[in-house]
Amino acid sequence: MYTGLKHFHSGLAYLLLAALIVAVMYAIVSRRKPFTAGSRKIALIGLICTHLQFVLGIVLYFLSPLGSSNFSGEAMKEKVSRLYIIEHPLMMLIAIVLVTIGYSRIKRLGSDSKKYNSIIVFYGIGLLLMLSVIPWKVWP
Repeated sequence: MYTGLKHFHSGLAYLLLAALIVAVMYAIVSRRKPFTAGSRKIALIGLICTHLQFVLGIVLYFLSPLGSSNFSGEAMKEKVSRLYIIEHPLMMLIAIVLVTIGYSRIKRLGSDSKKYNSIIVFYGIGLLLMLSVIPWKVWP
């Protein structure tokens, strides 16, 4: 079960990154156009992928031998262990919060350009945070 969830989490990460990149690029290209239902759906797909990845990540954090069960003072001295125990989950949580804030703001903002800017800023920063803590050496 653990191996299957780990592979699903890694595979969904590709979809998540693609969804966020598409949302940010679409917002950049469409910045001067009206904000349509299609624009909202593109942002919503990014939000849904982000939240689904978060749920899988939480489950893996408690099932994985590299996650919460490995938490100790000795593990904090090792770079890889610290990445899996603290850095990766915390930065991903911050990135997910930013993406959620970005989507929530587009529902309240009045101006179309402000909606697109909200997606660009919040989704973009969230994407950069995600890219910064992906364990690239072990990622399939």
